Amino acid sequence: MLKFCYLSVMIIFLCCNTKPDKQSDSINEPEIETKIKTNDESINKTVLFFGNSLTAGMGLDPQEAFPAIIQRRLDSLGLKFEVINSGLSGETTASGLNRLNWVLKKKVDFFILELGANDGLRGIPLSETRKNLQAIIDQVRLKNPATKIILAGMMIPPNMGHEYTQEFKNIFPVLAKKNKLLLIPFLLDGVAGDKSLNQNDGIHPTAEGQKIVAENVWLVLKELLRE
Repeated sequence: MLKFCYLSVMIIFLCCNTKPDKQSDSINEPEIETKIKTNDESINKTVLFFGNSLTAGMGLDPQEAFPAIIQRRLDSLGLKFEVINSGLSGETTASGLNRLNWVLKKKVDFFILELGANDGLRGIPLSETRKNLQAIIDQVRLKNPATKIILAGMMIPPNMGHEYTQEFKNIFPVLAKKNKLLLIPFLLDGVAGDKSLNQNDGIHPTAEGQKIVAENVWLVLKELLRE
């Protein structure tokens, strides 16, 4: 119920645009460091976060947003990775699809897709959201078949009715399975509904909340890094 209360507030703000332990954003994980090698140490691999205001880190210094925390995690492991924060407040799947070609001008090794919440909050037909997300996945792979994609799951409040809400939630695991992607079940797990981890708007994570979001992402991203 607490999560639904939190998510209900999202319809006002985002349309305008088991809890993990809080950890340092610099954790020693030697098993990853020893398994990730680049052919040329002078060339960085690229991790691109493609999403909305949650990815952009609205209300915070860019260095407090979870993509920047991931960058510091990788740096702490001595890995040659460049993290790009391509989050845009208010982004929908349709607008994200429209700007994707510009974003993909740079070679991307890991693509984290965090879009869909604004579609659900606006009541956009689920078929459109599903189609746009699939089109984004297809275009990323067309540009570079070797790019590894992670899909971030999201939930919406029950305002649109139980059936719409449940089907929206199911879009992400279904697409992940269909396209053989790794899935972050719920990006805001452990943060949504906790006043101490959200800014005054009750929606966007504080710097501490962003650390937990980063941990949710890292738990999945590191599985790809091990490969």
